[in-house]
Amino acid sequence: MDTDRFDRRKFVKGVGAASLVGLAGCAGGPESGGGGDSEETEMSTPSGDDSDSEDTATEASGSETTNVGMVYATGGLGDGSFNDQAQTGIQRAAEDFDISFDESEPDSVSQFSTYQQQYAQSTDPDYDLVSCIGFLQADALSQTAPDYPEQDFMIVDSVVDADNVRSYTFKEHEGSYLVGQLAGLLTSQSFTAGDSSTAGDSTNVGFVGGVEGTLIRKFEAGFTAGVKAANSNVDVQTTYTGSFSEPSAGREAALSMYSSGADIVYHAAGNTGVGVFQAARDEGKFAIGVDRDQSVTTDYADVILASMVKRVDTAVYAAAEATVNGNFEGGTATSLGLAEEGVANVYGSELGGQIPEDVKSEVESSRQGIVDGDISVPQDPDNV
Repeated sequence: MDTDRFDRRKFVKGVGAASLVGLAGCAGGPESGGGGDSEETEMSTPSGDDSDSEDTATEASGSETTNVGMVYATGGLGDGSFNDQAQTGIQRAAEDFDISFDESEPDSVSQFSTYQQQYAQSTDPDYDLVSCIGFLQADALSQTAPDYPEQDFMIVDSVVDADNVRSYTFKEHEGSYLVGQLAGLLTSQSFTAGDSSTAGDSTNVGFVGGVEGTLIRKFEAGFTAGVKAANSNVDVQTTYTGSFSEPSAGREAALSMYSSGADIVYHAAGNTGVGVFQAARDEGKFAIGVDRDQSVTTDYADVILASMVKRVDTAVYAAAEATVNGNFEGGTATSLGLAEEGVANVYGSELGGQIPEDVKSEVESSRQGIVDGDISVPQDPDNV
């Protein structure tokens, strides 16, 4: 491989001994959409002079430094949810261990294979681990991993059957059940917080997904089941925009739902979901975020009731830590749900305190019921 063409993005290159506090707390990636492009493309560099990053990397790197390559999902960093949650995990690992990492942000599914291969082929640095974020990377990684048997990979949101791949999946349906129940309970009563309110006699709520597929349908299934558990007379409007990176599409979908009587809309659509928040504010309605606490990571705390948090950061951190400690286990898969604190219902920073305690109590009772095995949550909306 021509290393001159491997123009790596350099961001944080940290080492240190900062203790990790409360690392547990991501979404949805897209579904597989093709095998990927085998042609080499150059990785983009951030704007401005990259010399500081190079110097920092040189200072941080030593003979024992662990190098990690991050291949993010389409939609890129700055989404306030899935990719940013993954970045939090590697940043924390870099603070806690002797780790240097590089990041790449593919624009399309066809680029996943290229980035995966470039990290695997690189000798300067030699990457100890390549982290593949999002289920759309599964097809490409299924082809890449066998070609580089000495390279360790991890993937989030899909299982790739290869001896050198560690797979992490989440029980998104479990966390989505809780926010669905929350939506069903609040839409069935008159509730006002900030400039938004529910009608009290609403007969539907909404779900906006990104690319439709098995993974995102788990969000829909759990949400719908939770809504129905709260009030069997409340229906769920569902729209898939076909994209994780188009806020305008999310806004249009949510506006249609609000105009059709919904007063709460939940999204599992990456950056597209920002449009849902915009629509909620425009219409004086509510929204529910995903992957991270989006009342904190976006500017829409005034309309976000809660977020279904998914701990992608925990998976990324765990894989990096195992690599540093020399006990990375390829050929294994881990699934994280409510019992493992891999998903959670997190109330909004601004509106959470105004949600009635009896509603919160019912949601908490369901969380415990799922953990104890008393409540079984469907993974396919056709089974709700």
